[in-house]
Amino acid sequence: MTSPLSGQLPDGRADRPLGVAMIGYAFMGKAHSAAWRAVGSHFDVPATTRRVIVGRDAERTAEAATRYGWEESATDWREAIHRDDVDIVDICTPGYLHAEIAIEALKAGKHVLVEKPLANTIAESTDMVTAALAARERGVQSMVGFNYRRVPALTHARDLIADGRLGSIRQLRVAYLQDWLVDAASPMTWRLRKESAGSGALGDIASHALDQVQFLTGEDIREVSGRLRTFVTERAGPDGPEPVTVDDAAWITAELSGGAVATVEVSRLATGVKNGLRIEVFGERGALRFDLENLNELWFMEATGPATEQGFRRILVTEPKHPYLEAWWPQGHIIGWEHTFTHQLRDFLTSIGTGEAPRPSFEDGLQIQRVLAAVEESAAAKSAVVQVPSATHDQH
Repeated sequence: MTSPLSGQLPDGRADRPLGVAMIGYAFMGKAHSAAWRAVGSHFDVPATTRRVIVGRDAERTAEAATRYGWEESATDWREAIHRDDVDIVDICTPGYLHAEIAIEALKAGKHVLVEKPLANTIAESTDMVTAALAARERGVQSMVGFNYRRVPALTHARDLIADGRLGSIRQLRVAYLQDWLVDAASPMTWRLRKESAGSGALGDIASHALDQVQFLTGEDIREVSGRLRTFVTERAGPDGPEPVTVDDAAWITAELSGGAVATVEVSRLATGVKNGLRIEVFGERGALRFDLENLNELWFMEATGPATEQGFRRILVTEPKHPYLEAWWPQGHIIGWEHTFTHQLRDFLTSIGTGEAPRPSFEDGLQIQRVLAAVEESAAAKSAVVQVPSATHDQH
């Protein structure tokens, strides 16, 4: 039976499953592959087929194709993009490759999902937005993968805030801490080189934190002040010691368009914290707390009752009426980090089926790039405040 959300190809055809090409097979490629396998089993979305996975190393890419359930492997991403049986391109590469691949795919009429951050520079991000807008007029969709928007507890938190349960938002505190680089003997990786990663903890995990600030509140970040620090300045590379050219940690104060103030702290050298995204939102009528290491829980306080009855209460976000949970298990049966990628594909494929532009869009990704660039500017100049430029202020 054909799904009511049958996949629309750019020329209007819907006579076969949408073919997917995924570029990249490492950490994010593994996570995305699991989501591509699961999404059609749990959600009513256009049918897809995992056509081809692309990587530079032919042997490793072939191994990934077998392990992750792809029909074929390849080493030429351009050839894969232009295949007639490929309709969706999923980009899981380092950031410096995002723009070239995404722009060519969009021009070729392929729907595009690209991992965050959108790109490594404002110029590249702006070019990607230009291509996305032109493609959208031809029915070709694009989305940037901020998967934490698809944590059910955080989506529920956003809905509570939008419904006015917290009143006017005054403050947010966000800390995204990891410790995978705490050992100074840990070797050099592409994530520690500016030419491939763009930035360190700032682009890697502060991008998630800053996106959550905007997602939860529905407001844009208008100005920032920031500090960056590289604690381990040299790592062992393949040819000997190599300088680390990105940040290990960042501290940001941001003012939002509605007047709220957010403080954001991120680090990849926070000893003892594995993947702790901790969010606190304070409003005039209530507050919320969330910790990614307990991602099925949301703590909610309403300050409208008697003082003797006030306090945070735990919401176990596993009810069928909670966001995305209708597709999974009976209430109380928790889900995990990997489900966020399945939810991401659910929303992306639904948008392809309905023709409605998905969020976060490339424009949303560009907004985060503007914020990251303003933080870097503030840190470099030791400036108190840097304005985040609007779309009319983009520079090439």
